[in-house]
Amino acid sequence: MKQIVLGTAGHIDHGKTSLIKALTGIDTDRLKEEKERGITIELGFAHLELPGGKLVGIVDVPGHEKFVKNMVAGATGIDLVALVIAADEGIMPQTQEHLEICELLGIRHGLVVLTKIDMVDEEWLELVKEDVKDYLAGTFLADAPVVEVSSVTGEGLDNLVQVLDELVQALPEKEVGHIFRLPIDRVFVMKGFGTVVTGTTISGKAVLGDEVTVYPEEIQSRIRGIQVHGKEVEEVRAGLRTAINLQGVEKSMIRRGDVLASAAALRSTFMVDVNLELLESAPRKLKNRAKARFHAGTAEIIATVVLLDREELSPGEGCFAQLRLEKPTAVLRGDRYVLRSYSPVRTIGGGKVLNPLPRKMKRFSEERQRQLQVLDGQDLEAIVEAFVQTGGFQGIDVELLQFLANLSKSKLEAILRNLKSKGRLMEYDKERRAIIHKRYLDQAQKEILDHLSQFHARYPLKVGLQKEELRSRLKGAKTPKLFNYVIGSLARRGEIVQEKELIRLKSHQVTLGRDLEEIRKKLEQEYLKAGLKPPYFREVKDKLKEESASDVLELLVGEGVLVKVKEDLYFHRDAIEGLKERLVSFLKEHGEISTPQFKDMTGASRKYTIPLIEYFDKAQVTVRVGDTRVLRKK
Repeated sequence: MKQIVLGTAGHIDHGKTSLIKALTGIDTDRLKEEKERGITIELGFAHLELPGGKLVGIVDVPGHEKFVKNMVAGATGIDLVALVIAADEGIMPQTQEHLEICELLGIRHGLVVLTKIDMVDEEWLELVKEDVKDYLAGTFLADAPVVEVSSVTGEGLDNLVQVLDELVQALPEKEVGHIFRLPIDRVFVMKGFGTVVTGTTISGKAVLGDEVTVYPEEIQSRIRGIQVHGKEVEEVRAGLRTAINLQGVEKSMIRRGDVLASAAALRSTFMVDVNLELLESAPRKLKNRAKARFHAGTAEIIATVVLLDREELSPGEGCFAQLRLEKPTAVLRGDRYVLRSYSPVRTIGGGKVLNPLPRKMKRFSEERQRQLQVLDGQDLEAIVEAFVQTGGFQGIDVELLQFLANLSKSKLEAILRNLKSKGRLMEYDKERRAIIHKRYLDQAQKEILDHLSQFHARYPLKVGLQKEELRSRLKGAKTPKLFNYVIGSLARRGEIVQEKELIRLKSHQVTLGRDLEEIRKKLEQEYLKAGLKPPYFREVKDKLKEESASDVLELLVGEGVLVKVKEDLYFHRDAIEGLKERLVSFLKEHGEISTPQFKDMTGASRKYTIPLIEYFDKAQVTVRVGDTRVLRKK
């Protein structure tokens, strides 16, 4: 059976609670203080089965101005509202404020109930109806049905049930959402069961036994039991007034304003980026960094309102803002919120959450304004792209992206496939599924090419730049995974060449002048003649008395003419290749070779033998087993 949540709204003492009792037989004022004072303080709950077969859950909210915060909590998740106006008083202050709150929360369906008609004559009732009609012009209730009732005599109640049935039948299907969320409005202990939380399930569904998390404290738990209107059920979905018995959680750990959600589905935050509309009825301008009360779900948190493109916001105007909260919360993109003034307390505005986990924003940034305009729109591809851009050179993990964009896994994957095919996004780290935007990938590639170009211009005789040295110089692609991805993509495009640990532009070729060519010949001859007993390079350099010898040596190593075995010790490749052939042949015949046997093979001292045998280990020709070497299996 599909269930709808109906919320009441209206001024104190306009008969909301009496109306619900007359309709359902349920007295929603359950507190002793409510009975004594004759006013609703806390949220009350009832239910009504309509003639069409649908079950309506009813949330009775307080009408007194002191308890408007409770009204905001109760209005979260309702499908339609009954604006209750007493016929003997007409429009009153909380009538206006409750209606404004409903509009700010995005409620778009409802009706008007004129109560206490037994207390007025027909002429007065007509005047009140005209007044209500004029007042509601331009609001979402402008064309809503108006039903006249008396909770005392019962007059009009049957008609009210019929109108409710027609409205409920005509309500558009609610989008369920992919994450189970229940903003908590009550926490209590039930003997024999433990901690129970209640609220309206505003999205997703949960099943008995599901793992859940309480935010913002991120308390892990499991669903031990589910009730809807006192009946045990196996699952709950969006639109149902719900009570959930949590396993292993103390009552003191949870409070109203917390959110129960699918395990690890949300993120706690001290900041939210929003669009903000200041009501025309707001008593004054809202200044940058003003304190206000942020209401989202069932939470009320003091916030500093940072206006991003101005110093003050006038009544009736809107802008983008960042709300910096005194306590953490957990929200999703698209959530509605209400803003109330710090003191004196009254509703002044509200809007929609655009980024549920932002960084501190620089004010008066045109780029930030463009980004928020995209997030405020309906183009899901553009929204995903904008969130990826917020990751900069670090990119963003798909798991976090799904939370930020508030999209199901299947919908997000489809969007990512499309954006990748257009070349707008790239997945540079398969392991952690990190996505980077083309804008930052292009910048990273340009930075690497610029560094190599500058290096070649400064050191024309050097074959290339050491890979790790290049990475250490970068501001963009500093992370190893991104750096390797960019290097790989540039190499595939033929713009750079990687030779072991050296990287160069493909266009870079070392051209030696006559003098340097002579040094090259002398160096090569020196090492070729020395065979397996070469001098240390410092000795060669002293002998040649040439400052450029180091650059030419690096060139010869880069070309593979000389082989670096250890610091300052180089061999000609002919000597290394000849020794390698003899070593492999010996190992194939004898199976292993000891260090003394290898020393005899080289005919050199230990100062050459040990570095050479260790070189062949590193080159994966041999592998050490105890005190001998064997041929490494490929």
